[in-house]
Amino acid sequence: MSANNAFHIAVLAGDGIGPEVMAPALEVLRKVGEKSGLGFRFTEAPAGANHYLATGKSMPDSTIKLCEEADAILLGACGLPSVRYPDNTEIAPQIELRFIFDLYAGVRPARLIPGVPSPIVGADQRGIDLVVIRESTEGLFASMGKGVVTHEDARETMVITRKTSERLFEFSFRLAERRKARGKPGALTCVDKANVFKAFAFFRGIFDEIEKKHPGVKTDRLYVDACSAMLVKRPWDFDVMVMENMFGDIVSDITASLIGGLGMAPSADIGDKHAVFQPCHGTAPDIMGQGKANPTGMILSAAMMLDWLADKHGIESAAEAGETIERAVDQVYAGGIKPMEFGGGNGTADITKAVLGAL
Repeated sequence: MSANNAFHIAVLAGDGIGPEVMAPALEVLRKVGEKSGLGFRFTEAPAGANHYLATGKSMPDSTIKLCEEADAILLGACGLPSVRYPDNTEIAPQIELRFIFDLYAGVRPARLIPGVPSPIVGADQRGIDLVVIRESTEGLFASMGKGVVTHEDARETMVITRKTSERLFEFSFRLAERRKARGKPGALTCVDKANVFKAFAFFRGIFDEIEKKHPGVKTDRLYVDACSAMLVKRPWDFDVMVMENMFGDIVSDITASLIGGLGMAPSADIGDKHAVFQPCHGTAPDIMGQGKANPTGMILSAAMMLDWLADKHGIESAAEAGETIERAVDQVYAGGIKPMEFGGGNGTADITKAVLGAL
């Protein structure tokens, strides 16, 4: 933590609706900080497609240096469909930061908030409260920018290493243990395709090794196709799931859709020293500047940041502040707030005001 006893947060608002959802999250952090005695120092920095258009780089060296020095990184949303690198891939500082800071654990919670509609029959009674842990630096994404394309074919290489897999599974088992201590099932499922690919058999074998160190965690193993089918039938059967990068990219979007959509879904990319917190949604340029953006995912990402800071620095009041934000969000949705993506009339300002009021 910073010398002035305040958490120093790097703020990368990004593109599209990124700045529109970032502002409410900072307001919420300031408000909960006042109530809990926590201090925050926010430093804003450029990153994203607009910065690339202006400079030819997705983010300047000064942004990377800020992220390295800060206690945590808050990111709105980056990239625009119309702005591309010469190889036709999108501008994605959020992915670049994972590689720069070795943020191997992508944490994607999916919790159904009271009053939020789910497409799954029975979810309102049974509840959904699970976490997808997506390895974020290897897998198929290890080939990002390195694929080989000829006139006849295109090839990308998937990479799974022992070092990263061991750290990923240790992180996953510890999270399952922490959830068990908080009254959750504390179960962990390894999701792979070990029946077809040697790389995934290797992945599962390392999971089996790490399991022996955590006898208190109930474990399961599922192939990704079977897991996907089960998720849309009985999502309440899952607690924590861990998987390779590309599988996690897909499955986490599935789980977000079960709890109201990407606008409701927070996320974090966590390494041994650094962490980035951002909503799962994109920049949504089609609604930019119209006041329609749902800030809930960004606000809940800020709550995740507080929980991580509490664990890292041993400051219990930060964890309590994160829980306070989650309770406030629950309260406003149970009270009837209905974002526009659900067919309601509540935009960014309404949702922000309601959450601040609940705090």
